[in-house]
Amino acid sequence: MWLHLAIKALVSGILIAAASEVARRNPGWGGLIASLPLTSLLALIWLWRDTHDPVRAADFIAGTALYVIAALPAFAVIAALLRKNAGFAPALLAGTLAAMAGYLLLMWAGRRWGLAV
Repeated sequence: MWLHLAIKALVSGILIAAASEVARRNPGWGGLIASLPLTSLLALIWLWRDTHDPVRAADFIAGTALYVIAALPAFAVIAALLRKNAGFAPALLAGTLAAMAGYLLLMWAGRRWGLAV
């Protein structure tokens, strides 16, 4: 069990490190790598390997898609504030708050409309 967890952490960490290293050389390509659903797909693979439950896997991937949509404005907020020289920490904080607001809105809508979030 610990070996499986260590493999998950190693593979996931390598992907994050690769995205940040590529971004140092070319921010566009780094952004492309970071935007790929690698983390979500890896998590889906790990979930499937652990459970083989198609309903749980479908709910996971649907919830992931909805949370990605809810978090998208956060990236725009961070980019806009960084371009206006607001500073990294304030931009990151504002983006985090925007993401949290999006998540709360999604959870509210999910309860109202019966979404799997």
